Amino acid sequence: MADRARHEQPVAAPRVDPGVFVRVAEGGGEARLDLVVQSMHCAGCIGRIERALKELDGVTFARANLSTKRVSVRWDAAALKASAIVDKLASIGFEAVPFDTKLMGVLDETEAKRLLRALGVAAFASMNVMTLSVSVWSGLVTDMEPEMRAFFHWVSALIALPAIVYSGQPFFRSAWASLKKRQMNMDVPISLAITLATAMSLVQTIVNSEHVYFDASITLIFFLLIGRYLDIQARNRACSVAQNLLGLRAVAATVIEADGTQRSVAVETLEPGMVVAVAAGARIPADGLVASGKSDVDTSLVTGESVPEAVRQGTPVFAGTLNMTAPLSVTVTARDENSLLSEIVRLMETAEQGRSAYVRIADRAARIYAPCVHVLALTTVIFWLSMGAGYAAALTNAIAVLIVTCPCALGLAVPVVQVVATGRLLRRGVLVKAADGLERLAEIDTIVFDKTGTLTLGRPELVNAESHSATDLSMAAALARTSRHPLSRALAESVGAVPLPVLTDVHEEPGQGLEGTLDGRTIRLGNRDWIGVAAAGDEEHGGSEIWLKRGQGEPVCFRFNDTLRADAVETIAALKARGFAIELLSGDREPAARSAADALGISVWRAGARPDAKIARLKELADQGRKVLMVGDGLNDAPALRVAHVSISPASAADVSQVAADFIFQGAKLAPVVEAIEVARKSRRLVFENFGLSLAYNAVAIPLAFAGFVTPLIAAIAMSASSITVTLNSLRLNRGQKAEVRI
Repeated sequence: MADRARHEQPVAAPRVDPGVFVRVAEGGGEARLDLVVQSMHCAGCIGRIERALKELDGVTFARANLSTKRVSVRWDAAALKASAIVDKLASIGFEAVPFDTKLMGVLDETEAKRLLRALGVAAFASMNVMTLSVSVWSGLVTDMEPEMRAFFHWVSALIALPAIVYSGQPFFRSAWASLKKRQMNMDVPISLAITLATAMSLVQTIVNSEHVYFDASITLIFFLLIGRYLDIQARNRACSVAQNLLGLRAVAATVIEADGTQRSVAVETLEPGMVVAVAAGARIPADGLVASGKSDVDTSLVTGESVPEAVRQGTPVFAGTLNMTAPLSVTVTARDENSLLSEIVRLMETAEQGRSAYVRIADRAARIYAPCVHVLALTTVIFWLSMGAGYAAALTNAIAVLIVTCPCALGLAVPVVQVVATGRLLRRGVLVKAADGLERLAEIDTIVFDKTGTLTLGRPELVNAESHSATDLSMAAALARTSRHPLSRALAESVGAVPLPVLTDVHEEPGQGLEGTLDGRTIRLGNRDWIGVAAAGDEEHGGSEIWLKRGQGEPVCFRFNDTLRADAVETIAALKARGFAIELLSGDREPAARSAADALGISVWRAGARPDAKIARLKELADQGRKVLMVGDGLNDAPALRVAHVSISPASAADVSQVAADFIFQGAKLAPVVEAIEVARKSRRLVFENFGLSLAYNAVAIPLAFAGFVTPLIAAIAMSASSITVTLNSLRLNRGQKAEVRI
């Protein structure tokens, strides 16, 4: 038992000198430190933390993030030490440790497992105790013998008491920590009600009274643990975004010395002017310019474009992008911390912290709950004592007030709707990742789309095959089948499994195309410059293209389009009909972006938008008072997904974009975006209805409990009834779920 008890204790964060994690701006001055505060649970915690830190001399910025449990602090490095910040938080009851992704993962995983075990115990106990309680309630109006009733009460006690002690620990510990610092949080009245109801029940069981309240205590714990567990699961996903993105960075780089020798170094040690060798299939370790070589580079990190970019001497390349076809030598132009990849990470971290101002409706309502309930319960005791009632009667009425006002219905108003909504969306292929995503999605008035992989499928298709002879098609496909380039694969697939000419001496010119020989003639398949096609007088195609030239014959052009999703036109029209402003932000070339915008009827669009440009546009819209939904995939969209009011990514998106987004939709259709918005709006309406039901219940039940017309048993039934009412109201969201949302 002793070993088990030790295992159930929360894992304490190791003592670490916070000064080691302080970042000081170049030239001194402002220092910055990110901390993790595990005991931050509600909006009240955010306010106390930020106010306390701003009281310190030298602190210029303090921001707490409830979803990630992070606190970002900036201060004058000459006026304050990092240890003073940690000590200040400790003085108000919050233990803080320097932010570290590995440590954060361990702490959150441990807490999630502990909550899940507590939830399982509470669920088991609730079901069994409630079954016994139903039998007792039925026996009160029948001929149940007092001995049998006492037996049921003792069995309930044997089940409930250990479960309450074990499953209630998250609330008991939080309440005790708050009280030690002379603070008040939502867990204090919860813990008090559970403790008093349990103690009264035990006394009533000993004296063989008709009524005990074990069911109210353990059921309350069960419902509250559900919300607590869902919160930490969402937080775990939110904290891993920047860490996953940094996983794209090369760990080491091969530096080419002046004498031609090579040595391996850490990317952090690279300096501008160094020359690094990048093998085919390796990630480029630093921002720079190609010094020698030709290749194709996957630049989707920067542009979101699915087609690789041909690079040659003098072409700029970026850290984290993938060199695909041939070796390159790259002259470094920026240190690791100043690379584009690092800038994207900083943008994402800034976007995460920017959300800390968001406070959920339930947390705002809960701020006034704790003090009001305690004052009301104390007033009840004083009132009945002054009226000449005994201590037992006064305490019983006070317990009834605490139980009847327990925030079960209030706490369920949001989580139950979320559970029902997420279940419905999951059946429609939409995964809800953010705990407050539905609330934010219901507020949007503007939708910004990425193009490649979002409005389109991200797979190029040959669109002018019928304009070419079978000979040209078969010749081009014969060359294309020897390459892994996306356009080559699309060309080869368009021909199908048919016999093709056999070419000799086939080789690939990195960044240019393919060359082979047939009957003594040179056959080339590649870009227009390599083929020798002049751009003058040629209308630029809105998609991608490659050219075929046989000997001295006229070159022919194979054109490709990234196919729009099958229902993209209908979906955009449906969103417009619902009153949303629609924009397109694409990293693609202007002709491709214009073509997609025209096809979809989108009048506001921008091409060539890199991550910082997308961030700037979203902030511009936010400054205009817009609530923006960002729909995008690709690593270049990850910062924009984070900075938007709410975000959605397709399941085909890059992993980091999926983690950054609040929603993920599956399948080849875009209709799930409309479904998610409709469900979010209905969810918001149901949440407000639930709050109204909860407030109406309290408006009726509290006066009755105060007046002594409600026993603890009736209070428990009323509390359970309010929870059931809120739950049934939330289930209305499933009405008509078999019918697809009309677009």
